[in-house]
Amino acid sequence: MSKNEKLVKRLKSRPVDFTWDELTRLLSGLGYQLAKKGKTGGSRRRFIHDTNPLICLHEPHPQKVLKRYQIDQIIEMLIEGSLL
Repeated sequence: MSKNEKLVKRLKSRPVDFTWDELTRLLSGLGYQLAKKGKTGGSRRRFIHDTNPLICLHEPHPQKVLKRYQIDQIIEMLIEGSLL
């Protein structure tokens, strides 16, 4: 099982400690790229894929742990894009 497959399995289990770094590695492995932020981007981050839906969410800080609703949104978007 590859590292990316392990991250997908972990995401699907909806853990309470899924981190921002794990998310960026997972989405990168699925073909998403983190978009460059503008001058007033704040903590909002966009992940862009050539053929799948845009994923836009708030980067958590100071703790880098995602909220439950963010995990649910990510899973929904990846299912919608047929990546899960």
